[in-house]
Amino acid sequence: MDELFPTQEIGSLAKPAWRIKGYKNEPLSEEEIAEAERWGRKLGIEKITELIKILKNREKTTAEKKELLEWSARYAIRFFEKAGLDVVFDGEQWRSEMYEHIIRNIEGFKFLGSVKSFNYRYFNKAACISKPKYIKPIYVEEFIFTKNNTEREVKVPFTGPYTIVDWTFNEYYEKKLCDKIKDFKQRKAAARREFLFDLIHEIVKPEIGRLIGAGAKWIQIDEPAATTNPSEEEMQLFVEAFNETVKGFNCTFSLHNCYSDYEVLAKYASQLRNCSQLALEFANRDSRQTGIGENRTGYRELKLFEDYGFCGKYGLGVIDVHTDFVEPPELVRDRILHAVNLVGDPSRIYVSTDCGLRTRTWEVSFAKLKNMVAGAELARKTFR
Repeated sequence: MDELFPTQEIGSLAKPAWRIKGYKNEPLSEEEIAEAERWGRKLGIEKITELIKILKNREKTTAEKKELLEWSARYAIRFFEKAGLDVVFDGEQWRSEMYEHIIRNIEGFKFLGSVKSFNYRYFNKAACISKPKYIKPIYVEEFIFTKNNTEREVKVPFTGPYTIVDWTFNEYYEKKLCDKIKDFKQRKAAARREFLFDLIHEIVKPEIGRLIGAGAKWIQIDEPAATTNPSEEEMQLFVEAFNETVKGFNCTFSLHNCYSDYEVLAKYASQLRNCSQLALEFANRDSRQTGIGENRTGYRELKLFEDYGFCGKYGLGVIDVHTDFVEPPELVRDRILHAVNLVGDPSRIYVSTDCGLRTRTWEVSFAKLKNMVAGAELARKTFR
């Protein structure tokens, strides 16, 4: 992109009630159907009467449920476009959740129940019970639909292999190595490594290849677990896994990591190969006062990435996704300009939300994104 400070969303957007309940064949209230109509008009969605007809059906066919996924994705794409973002996706409307979605589409796993991830959010944790096996494309159809429904640049969020391994009980590989490696700690480390690289070669790289074959040009590897185990050995394993994941592909890759220990991640970021951008969260750590310099307490760790030699771009988190506070454009502007002062090159800054917006209502998310776009424009004006 030629313009400074391109704007992007990180991935998820809350699923509307009509999408969730409609897909489950649960009855919808008049208010929920009216919400679909209201947002349809606001976003300029065509032929919404076809959606309303499906929503009013008491029992929906498999084909109609698939249409609901597409309608929800179409709304989310238009939502991001209407907010003014330069880089978009479909708000992950096709996905149940970042971890569960990929596990449900591959063999070798068994779900065991829900565990807490943050606040009051949960994910359905699984155990690996056999060698992972690729059975069908995971993100390809969703990407093609998004590509066909926008003229903006598309970035595909892709749950990273290190996080999948970290969030999964490693039953198969630990049992497999039980007789070969007697020392518990050594066996656990060897089992973790074998699981990780089997997942990369059997699942992740084949899926990336299919995405690129379908026209994907930018894939964002989501690794929220990257610094969960901050030892030198584990961080080197993370780096090796990322580098192996992206090796051999003609594609732009970026890394998204949030709510982690950036003092740890910064030490290893420069070792990541073919990583064009680090999308990082800062806004939730920052003050709400305007100004550049001391007021920007949340962005101190950005300098660490520079000090340790990271030379790529930053997806700068300027919007806190865990609060309904709508950041004024002037605050967004000052966060961007402060980051430019730390980095020294405005062309290295993309403007982002801290993380996905799935915990916020559409009203709050839209207001936040509109102000993010306005703040980026204010920042651009200082360089004209």
